Amino acid sequence: MKILILGAGRVGESVAENLVSERNDITVVDTDPARLRELQDRLDLRGVVGNGIQPSVLREAGAEDSDMLIACAPLDETNLVVCKIAHEVFGVPTTIARLRSPEFDEGAELLGKAGFAVDHVIHPEQSVTTYVRKLIEYPEALQVLEFAGGLVSLIAVRAVAGGPLVQHTLAELPTLVPGVEMRIVAIYRHDKAVPDLGGATRVQAGDEIFVLAATEHLRTVLGALRKMDRPVRRLMIAGGGRIGLRLARELHGRYQVKLIEERRERCDYLAAQLPADVLVLHGDSTDEDLLTAENAPDMDLFVAMTSDDEDNIMACLLAKRLGVRRVLALINRRAYAELVQGTQIDIALSPAQAVIGELLAFVRRGDVEAVHSLRRGAAEALEGIVRGDAKTSRMAGRRIDEIDLPEGAHIGALVRGLHLEDGSAVEPEFAKPRVIITHHDTVVQPNDHVIVFVPRKRMIRQVEKLFQVGATFFF
Repeated sequence: MKILILGAGRVGESVAENLVSERNDITVVDTDPARLRELQDRLDLRGVVGNGIQPSVLREAGAEDSDMLIACAPLDETNLVVCKIAHEVFGVPTTIARLRSPEFDEGAELLGKAGFAVDHVIHPEQSVTTYVRKLIEYPEALQVLEFAGGLVSLIAVRAVAGGPLVQHTLAELPTLVPGVEMRIVAIYRHDKAVPDLGGATRVQAGDEIFVLAATEHLRTVLGALRKMDRPVRRLMIAGGGRIGLRLARELHGRYQVKLIEERRERCDYLAAQLPADVLVLHGDSTDEDLLTAENAPDMDLFVAMTSDDEDNIMACLLAKRLGVRRVLALINRRAYAELVQGTQIDIALSPAQAVIGELLAFVRRGDVEAVHSLRRGAAEALEGIVRGDAKTSRMAGRRIDEIDLPEGAHIGALVRGLHLEDGSAVEPEFAKPRVIITHHDTVVQPNDHVIVFVPRKRMIRQVEKLFQVGATFFF
């Protein structure tokens, strides 16, 4: 696929890095030649220096025969205009815009073909906020990712000594957790995948485990893998930027929230924007005296969301030393995130990785509904809809053990009942979906939503083909 990316910032760089690894033809447009040179030296892509809202620059970048444009420049107005030009002047089939303003939602009339011609919208701040909110709801988890409209969740959790499943085999799961269907799709031990997930595989303390289950059973699943933490009630947010403000807005009323911001004028703005039950503090989040005075040791969660990676790391380490039970750092640099994840910092969250899954869902071939990037982009979980029948589909009418999956990939669950026989979606109020945790003899039916764990990116093309129908499907 030929993809044109506008903007070589953090999101644009992460998008390019992920898509280049999948053998797409990538061209990046940016006004900063030094940044483009660095990207070209590191990745197999082409860079074009210039302002992307100029048709001549887009023409030089190859917009005339591009399959997709992803606009992730810093300004919303730039991204909107570029999508319009790409559609009207060059006929680019698919346009995606990264927008910060919450007033532009996907499907809005203003974004339609008669407006700015934006086919899909991604909101990075909202994606990160949703990600963090799930971790607040399930404090034992490292990741909580939803599929099939929230009916199924994939959770990553660290098994700890004393958990009911620790030192037990996978074959013992049904007796240890009766009445709850779950499927362990991957285990990482000492940062390496456990190759065999047969019944004799034993769960060990320290394992990072990826489990698929119906969302309604998540509490039980988490309790099987580790001792349950007490619910989060009090949290402190360091950094009152866009993400910090959005998170504080969404959490107030259900949690006691304190927000620390270093810039005085920003504090005044935050105090005016946030409800009275959110305490806005003017100060430095790496100041031990401030954290102590504001009772940081009594917090259930400390979230560092400033624009400076080093400050976020230092603030989290300080909070942890003061006795905060759980800390989360927002880290833009991938190398930093890999370095600190799983140390004293419980969770290192990369904003670009939180958003990349939304983009990948539009890039994937076949009828793919949702994509989530895992383990800092090394692995992936995707949800696809099975179309066709036994003659035109590689999955429909087949048992799980008859499907040609790459080694290490697992179908962990499927959801049935979201579509009519003709493939059209059932209205939500009339839908009666059924979550099925798969076994070797589970038979996949047409229109099932199938969730696949893919341990290595190079396997993606093979998995995509499973969701593509043969040519006779259209006749």
